[in-house]
Amino acid sequence: MTETLSIRIDSVTKKRLDALSKRSRRSKSFLAAEAIAAYVESEEWQLGEVQAGIAELDAGQEVSHETVSTWLNSWGKPGETKAPR
Repeated sequence: MTETLSIRIDSVTKKRLDALSKRSRRSKSFLAAEAIAAYVESEEWQLGEVQAGIAELDAGQEVSHETVSTWLNSWGKPGETKAPR
């Protein structure tokens, strides 16, 4: 099921969308819907990860700056350490 959504975009983006629509042989509506769906998915994932990180910090599951720094400084060297948890 689909629904209609009206949006305002600047004229430069509209021209680019028109050109992309012609080149890809897809409707502007299809391209806009795909772009919005990808954006929403990405933002949901990112905000979920931020919230999960905050929950880990609240639960006391942090890794100190010194531990991370030591790990990063070991990269590419003999005896490279595993990522801290």
